[in-house]
Amino acid sequence: MKTGLEYMTKGALWTVLAGFCAVAWGAANEQFIPIPSYRTGPMNVAGVPVYSGYIDYLDLINKRDGGINGVKLTWEECETEYKVDRGVECYERLKKKGPTGASLYAPGSTGIIYAVTERATADKIPILTMGYGRTDASDGRVFPYVFTLLANYWSQNTAKVRFIGMREGGMDKLKGKKIANLYHGSPYGKETLPILDQQAKKYGFELINIEVPHPGADQQAQWLQVRQAKPDWVIFRGFGVMNSVGIKTAQKVGFPVDHIIGAFPSSAEEDVIPAGDAAKGYITVAVSLSGTQYPVIQEIVKRLYAGGSKGRMESTKGIGTVYYNLGVIHGVITAEAIRVGQEKFGKKPLTGEQVRWGLEHLNIDEKRLEQLGASVLMQPLKVSCSDHEGGGLVKFQQWDGQKWNAVSDWIEADRALVRPMVEEVAAKYARENKITLRDCSQES
Repeated sequence: MKTGLEYMTKGALWTVLAGFCAVAWGAANEQFIPIPSYRTGPMNVAGVPVYSGYIDYLDLINKRDGGINGVKLTWEECETEYKVDRGVECYERLKKKGPTGASLYAPGSTGIIYAVTERATADKIPILTMGYGRTDASDGRVFPYVFTLLANYWSQNTAKVRFIGMREGGMDKLKGKKIANLYHGSPYGKETLPILDQQAKKYGFELINIEVPHPGADQQAQWLQVRQAKPDWVIFRGFGVMNSVGIKTAQKVGFPVDHIIGAFPSSAEEDVIPAGDAAKGYITVAVSLSGTQYPVIQEIVKRLYAGGSKGRMESTKGIGTVYYNLGVIHGVITAEAIRVGQEKFGKKPLTGEQVRWGLEHLNIDEKRLEQLGASVLMQPLKVSCSDHEGGGLVKFQQWDGQKWNAVSDWIEADRALVRPMVEEVAAKYARENKITLRDCSQES
């Protein structure tokens, strides 16, 4: 049986081979970035804006700067539907693409992160998790290829309890209070159970854990439990469709929305607008802020959307939301890691291992944020061998029916509580997997 090439004329074959060589030659100076997005499925309200913002920033770097030091950024989307098996499939499909393989992998799903951690470590491809993911990976001595940047889930949760304490008039006023933890029935939702237990013991409040099965489209039974328990506050760990349903159901059972503190994946316009008036007064944690006033967002609009050109969002109306801006921050950190890596390894496409080095040596201070047009949009970030979180600050915002308003300054996590727990859980993982902790004093 003949192949397609055998049916070609000699001239046609040479044309195909020449074209292949041209593509290969052009690809030799490209940095490939896999995009494991979820534009479909119950979590697409987050996936669409996050990955659109991510790609728009990469596109901005190409169109404005010609890439990074002459290296063009390329990418390919792979639809995961927020499913773990699909996330693993996308990882395997994309990890070897490009002249040096995948730069990093940012799946936007805690479950997928748990599933690919060992694969990515073996393949030397860094995993980028920003404001989500497995908290123990903040210890870079055990997890050299996983980066829980900005603020991990445990840091966010200690800040939430601190915020509640502020609203109650002091942390000592938490003693005897009731806090319900309504959480999505997934690795993401369950991630903060250990830290909440410790905080309940430390501050003397009663913790009531209530699980909501995925995807969370029906929460009547859970909110009836809340009404019966009569908590003072609810920490709400929703995602996707669970968020608007939860807010509307809270109103139906009579729980005050201004005493609900949403997790970061419950903190976007896409979560509150469908809930209508029921969402007015709702408060959430924030690691990325909304708005189009930031220079980097204005530059994207100018270069990618003005004059009839088209970015990844269907219209400019979706630009500047919490999730879109988080995607832009993904792009900023990805590009900065590549840029920092090039300072050590040369102005060329980098391997995943070299991008990992760049991530671990990020120092995005206020001056650099100003240069990037991202001041205020994101917190300063300084990563090290042992600390793969690098930030640990969050703000709180409240929905007024039209927009988010900041209701706090940056609040620091309780690192004295979080870091020892991170190290303890990471050490347990290291023992179980026979991992020798890195000696960070030897890293440079």
